[in-house]
Amino acid sequence: MVEIYDAHEQGEIVKKWLRENGSAIVMGLVIALGGLFGFKQWQNWQSNNRVEASVEYEVMTDLLDQGQIDAAMGNYQNLHDEHAKSPYTSMAALSMARARLGVNQPELAIGLYRFVMENGHPQALAIVARERLARVLLDQGQPDEAMKVIEGASDVSGFESRFAEVRGDIRFAQGRMDDAKAAYLEALSSLQEDVGDRARLVMKLKSLGAEIPEDGIQS
Repeated sequence: MVEIYDAHEQGEIVKKWLRENGSAIVMGLVIALGGLFGFKQWQNWQSNNRVEASVEYEVMTDLLDQGQIDAAMGNYQNLHDEHAKSPYTSMAALSMARARLGVNQPELAIGLYRFVMENGHPQALAIVARERLARVLLDQGQPDEAMKVIEGASDVSGFESRFAEVRGDIRFAQGRMDDAKAAYLEALSSLQEDVGDRARLVMKLKSLGAEIPEDGIQS
């Protein structure tokens, strides 16, 4: 089964990315749109659209919590059609993809992950979608395609350890144990403090007979 247990871990990485990059994103939008609408008009437009997207997202997630995936698709489609560039749409697609995996519909999940990977806002969500897509493809017996997805990333700042671990999993599935070991060691060395599962990486390395660095045995 594809690894879907690390949503909290990825959420923490996304929040850290937003803290470090959020101001630049907002200022970029202000500069780009300010000349068209004027700052106050842009604020009103942004607020109205954000509220609409937020409502659609909340209704969709409530329906997913109730297991009503088909009903939730209506709200997701509204987000996709009317608010394609909204972070709520990217988050909705990630939630919908997780729900599809939960009912054994990986092909539908793959399409949703590809949408976020190619259109996600902010960029951190697109990076999360790329990693999850690679994991699903690997779980579906497509390691070569999964590697193409991982290697297609131009910038994974803040997610280096996660991507290195996925590369290790792919190489392991391909029977390339030395490459898998190297990737896991890279993942361990780039693991951020208080983010990530060090014990999981150590376990994978030990299964390959790797020598664990001193800091790799920390809890």
